Amino acid sequence: MLADRLLCHVMDLSLADVALPPGVGVLDPFHGPHGAEVRRIVTAFHRTYFSDHRPRTLMLGINPGRLGAGSTGLSFTDTKRCESDLGIPVHGLRTHEPSSDFFYRMVRAAGGPAAFYGRVYVHAICPLGFVKDGPNGSAVNLNYYDDPALEAAVTPFVERWLRTLVGCGMRTDTVLCIGTGKNATYFTRLNERLGLFDRIIALEHPRYVMQYKARSIDAYIDKYLRALEEVG
Repeated sequence: MLADRLLCHVMDLSLADVALPPGVGVLDPFHGPHGAEVRRIVTAFHRTYFSDHRPRTLMLGINPGRLGAGSTGLSFTDTKRCESDLGIPVHGLRTHEPSSDFFYRMVRAAGGPAAFYGRVYVHAICPLGFVKDGPNGSAVNLNYYDDPALEAAVTPFVERWLRTLVGCGMRTDTVLCIGTGKNATYFTRLNERLGLFDRIIALEHPRYVMQYKARSIDAYIDKYLRALEEVG
């Protein structure tokens, strides 16, 4: 089953052998204070939506953030949408992430979780996230491309991850990249070297839409749906 192949890798992600720049921490929900709960959620999700052998189109974001995949282990899924849309109860933590709000509006418009995840596997170009100390001392999200030294350090890890995903049984004719700026630029350059995917379709990041284009949410949802229709 696709679920089994994915879970054995998703649950075992590690940056332990990567020398990260000073001041950068790893956001790893599988080994954090709610690790057991995250593993239960991620297992339930994969068993529900990927217990078959159909190849999926990849939809890849940047890297997990603290309130989405950094809390539930599921890309663009906060605890609110995990319960309301996926039907997976969450115990011991509560998060609300605007990106998840947009994403699940799109999933509903695409026919709901069963229809959407029956065609698409959503994760991130860099499957573990990063944090650094903010101005008030609390941890803030850090994207892999925000620090050139971090990007260089994690690129071999990213390459192994992308090859692993393809090996699990993903379509390689088209990949959907969430993030039309630095994420798309990095991914395009990386794919030119690796040759994993025939075509990349870049889509605006949900965080960008919710923060800067909230009045045009429906238009951006339509853009996602047109991309899915184009992939077929």
